Amino acid sequence: MAAQSSGQSKRRLGTTVALTLACVLVCGVAFAGAVFVLMPGARDRSTTPIAAGSATPSTPGPRPTPRPSVPDSTSSEEPLPGVDTPATPPPSTPVANTGTYECPGFSGIESNVPLSMLMNDTFSWGDDPPYKVGNGSGDVNWRSDPYKKPSWYMWLHSLRWLGNGITAGQRGDRKALTHVMAIIHDWVRDNPYTWKGDVGAWEATMHRTNVLLCARQAVLTGLKVSSLPTQYAWLDKALIDHAQFMIVNWSGPSNHGTDESIALFGVGCTLKRPELKTLAVDRLSQAITKAIDTQGSTNEQSVGYAMFNYLLWGRATTALQRCGSNPGPVIAQRRAALSEWLALATKATGELQQVGDAVRQKPTGAAGTALDYVASLGKKGTRPSKRVAVFDAGYIFGRTGWGETRPFAQESTYSIRYGAARTLHGHDDHMSITYSSHGRDVLIDPGHSGYQLDKWQAWSKSQAAHNVMTIPSADTASVVTQLVRASITPTWESYSLADSPAPGVTRKRDVLVLKDPDLIITLDRGQATETQRYETLWHLAPDQKVTVRSPTTAVATKPGDKAKTYLLQIPYQQQPAADGITVVQGQQDPVQGWYYPDIFHRQSAPVVKFNRNGTSATILSAIVPADSTETVTYKTRTVSGMLFVDLTVGTRKTTVRVQQDGRLTRIS
Repeated sequence: MAAQSSGQSKRRLGTTVALTLACVLVCGVAFAGAVFVLMPGARDRSTTPIAAGSATPSTPGPRPTPRPSVPDSTSSEEPLPGVDTPATPPPSTPVANTGTYECPGFSGIESNVPLSMLMNDTFSWGDDPPYKVGNGSGDVNWRSDPYKKPSWYMWLHSLRWLGNGITAGQRGDRKALTHVMAIIHDWVRDNPYTWKGDVGAWEATMHRTNVLLCARQAVLTGLKVSSLPTQYAWLDKALIDHAQFMIVNWSGPSNHGTDESIALFGVGCTLKRPELKTLAVDRLSQAITKAIDTQGSTNEQSVGYAMFNYLLWGRATTALQRCGSNPGPVIAQRRAALSEWLALATKATGELQQVGDAVRQKPTGAAGTALDYVASLGKKGTRPSKRVAVFDAGYIFGRTGWGETRPFAQESTYSIRYGAARTLHGHDDHMSITYSSHGRDVLIDPGHSGYQLDKWQAWSKSQAAHNVMTIPSADTASVVTQLVRASITPTWESYSLADSPAPGVTRKRDVLVLKDPDLIITLDRGQATETQRYETLWHLAPDQKVTVRSPTTAVATKPGDKAKTYLLQIPYQQQPAADGITVVQGQQDPVQGWYYPDIFHRQSAPVVKFNRNGTSATILSAIVPADSTETVTYKTRTVSGMLFVDLTVGTRKTTVRVQQDGRLTRIS
């Protein structure tokens, strides 16, 4: 290839990374109706030896020039659930060995492309208008990219949008079957092995493999034959090419790699290639212990991807059993632990905590599990044994209860992040808190903006998008955050966290979570060698209206709601300035004050800032949900160098002690 200018290389690399990120927007291989999204992570580009006995890739003749290739040093990665429709839980009992690989469906992508559109070679994804990508006879321009969106381009190459045509063909619609097979054959001819130079085609390989398998089954069923007609011999060659591509370009022990292994297994099962099945099973066995740890945490740093992982490994188990391979005990054990983890990660509102790359979604129940309990809001399933859990992977999930003494939806729930530096689908959310109480969200994570490499993605992953003490004047980076100590009692929990988010800057946060009255208190301390700007941020739900009453008090409420939230900046060691509380909402430069319920929609949402300037900052905050008729007040007193805060919420009173080392405890 001729040498390219550095500007061209940079533009291509940007396109590559963006494609990679988006590639997953429905990475949900197969869960009927589920929509998923994939994001970047370092992928090992090394070459894996070809499985013994695997066929040499077929080599179709010359076709139109593909999109320019990109350097091998690009990054890519995994799948995350989007939630347009709920995913179907895997069977809870073993399935019969039929010696077959079942078509996994089309992940909901086909819902935007009815048969009439498909027959006109028109593609649609997301919230963009339909676009005619072909000539109406199955000759498609595979370089179409009208909206310059990596996900759109990747899903075009996934071929999942052909789902309605494949289904119609399987039911005997010869015209539909002929048309979808023409489109598939066109892709095969226009994208000869290896298609690694086109990241959209690359990232879609596992999805497209499943579509080829579904199409093959549709040919057999629709034509009522037991073996593939010679006119479709190219299809089996294409499946071998796809298997070979996944062998050489395996993504490793990630969601993406697991998806690839399942698709590889499907090819081996369908084409009676035991060496492909064996390699796929070996890779799945290798991946499960890294994908889900013994406590049930996944390696994705995302609650949304944790739900996806649960479903994905259930599908892997079913695929292996159906085609005569033993999945072994480890997958079942890790999935059982993950189901408990996900139950604890479910808010009292019935939705999963929106932590990491996660959209707003409900958990998918699985019969007899704790997931079934939270998905049904406590009406069925097995109630989790723990009310609060601290996970080594960097998650704390807690709640006031499981609906034993008050309605399930009226419990208060929270999450706190710490642990390893950001990777895969994680955000720079260490020390961040989410909180729900009184049947609604109080402190939110602003969500997941998708995989466009733009200012919105940069913000949504940053510290500024989370409920933490930020140091916007410092050059911060992703760092390890330590959980220094944790105390769990029947009516309160306390945690101490520490890290160094920038050179010469340290940050500490102590958190106290109370039950009856339900509230959260935090003590943030920042220390730097030079003067800095410190801001403790509190992100509130989009429907909240904030009134700043004084330098120490702000109140958030939704007009007509029966609840409100007091945000108190309690003077401690430093007196809040006259502008010590500010509110930002819907700001674009710099980005601040937004919420993403999903990657397609962005809503303006208020952020309350508690501000300080100096070499150090000490910010004591209280987040106090209350009924709309209740008043919240506090008094402070100092005894033996310790601060005591006497809080009153309506008629309920409590006292909190702030020790000299920052530790917070409940006294009464």
